Amino acid sequence: MEISAEAAKMLAVGLAIGLGSLGPGIGIGLIGKGAMDALGRNPEARSPISTNMILAIAFAEAVAIYVLIIAILLIFVV
Repeated sequence: MEISAEAAKMLAVGLAIGLGSLGPGIGIGLIGKGAMDALGRNPEARSPISTNMILAIAFAEAVAIYVLIIAILLIFVV
């Protein structure tokens, strides 16, 4: 059984976006968990905790956006 080039390309795209989104998804979940634990211990520090949480989530989400761009490039360029 032979796999075509187009099928291999689509498999690569699926693996890239699937595995590439796994890390940022787990990271964002851990960031949220850490922020909620910190807010539970020190509710008065809500503003700096929220600011740092949003900044860290933005950096983690940027990795997922880079993965999406790579997957789109794989679809149209390769």
